[in-house]
Amino acid sequence: QLQLVESGGGLVQPGGSLRLSCAASGFTLNSAAIGWFRQAPGKAREGVSCISSSDGSTYYADSVKGRFTISRDNTKNTVYLSMNSLKPEDTAVYYCAAQRFCGASLIFGSWGQGTQVTVSS
Repeated sequence: QLQLVESGGGLVQPGGSLRLSCAASGFTLNSAAIGWFRQAPGKAREGVSCISSSDGSTYYADSVKGRFTISRDNTKNTVYLSMNSLKPEDTAVYYCAAQRFCGASLIFGSWGQGTQVTVSS
């Protein structure tokens, strides 16, 4: 059964850094595109970044471009989201999901618990 578990969130000051992890079980991570999404209170879930399965191409929302980096460790079956220069507006619950391709409207399986990221002084 396909399962993704997010971890690594926490409380960080503006300008700080965090690295989120998305650990997969039940399938090989590089067989699907993996996207990171976030949902802030009162707002819709939005796509943040994605790494494709075919050639490892990466994509970023304009709001995080230059600050966030997505990467994949096939030996650990884990995708990471390194977040630098964090801003209060990055505060949200972050989720990862497997998709057929980056930008797809559907995900494989269901949403996990997510991991809370809070950027505050």
